[in-house]
Amino acid sequence: MSDVTILFGGTSSERRVAVASGQNVASFLPDAQCWFIAPSGAVFRVSPEDLARFERPFERDFVPKGEAAFPDLVAAVESAPQDVYFLALHGGEGEDGTVQRMLEARKIAFTGPGADASARAFDKEIAKQVASGAGVSIAQSVHLSPDPRVMRETLRDMLAVHERIVAKPIAGGSSFGLYHLGGEADVEKTAQGIEASGENYLAEQFVEGTELTVGVVDGPSGPRALPPSEVRLEAGRAFDFEGKYLGKGTREITPAEVPRDVTHAAQQLALDAHRALGCEGYSRTDIIVSPKGPVFLELNTLPGLTRASFVPQQLAVEGTTMKQFLDGQIDLARRRRDRG
Repeated sequence: MSDVTILFGGTSSERRVAVASGQNVASFLPDAQCWFIAPSGAVFRVSPEDLARFERPFERDFVPKGEAAFPDLVAAVESAPQDVYFLALHGGEGEDGTVQRMLEARKIAFTGPGADASARAFDKEIAKQVASGAGVSIAQSVHLSPDPRVMRETLRDMLAVHERIVAKPIAGGSSFGLYHLGGEADVEKTAQGIEASGENYLAEQFVEGTELTVGVVDGPSGPRALPPSEVRLEAGRAFDFEGKYLGKGTREITPAEVPRDVTHAAQQLALDAHRALGCEGYSRTDIIVSPKGPVFLELNTLPGLTRASFVPQQLAVEGTTMKQFLDGQIDLARRRRDRG
């Protein structure tokens, strides 16, 4: 039995992506145990074979066989502690530092950045403040008040300054809940959607330019930036969930077809953000290359590791196999635990 356990699924809106990440990770770690966190929070032991057989994970919910092994993750960790947890989790408590803090308190090794870095990066407003403080260029944004009247006024004020803006959840990812506004007609629809979600939002200027995303991977000699990926959208499309995971209206190009100096500038920005936020493990930074240079949008501390995800694409271009990457992350997790 392996001493590595893959945690996948979760309670967030991104759990389907986490299932697909878990599937891909498990295919390279055949001896690892697989624990599925259900939307209820209960933890199921899943055979690698059952996980591998599951089809269309982005479109269907994974339903494990049998009864839950544990009522929740804390009970699972305390009842059957493992040596290393590989976190194939996205969004919510899997990425906001909650799971990481629980494991750190028990001196248990896990992959990806630690609790503090995860919490900083997950809050887009804090992440931008930290990155900006480190000299990284950011897009202008404002917090949206939960007060309906003030929210609408703020959206209109932003549109008066910027021709286009984007409203996005402060704590979220995988392009859920994004709103693109180009005029007054979009304000009411956006405000109603935000109110219905119950989430905290920010409004951010839309920066025209080339969309890049850059993975950063830590190793024995420190972090290194991977070759950037470029996202090209069809006219009128946004890089939303369907575009990102179902390939509708988007084209992903790895390595990005940009000049070498743009590649280097984007990689340096991703490295600066990774370090500024205190990440250790791996991350992926989303960037817009404006006429004035690259602009930081957000950093993902547990980016997707599905077969179609950017980090696996970038590792392949670099010449690093997924097995080498996974083994390196597991080794890093152990070393971080052992140094206390």
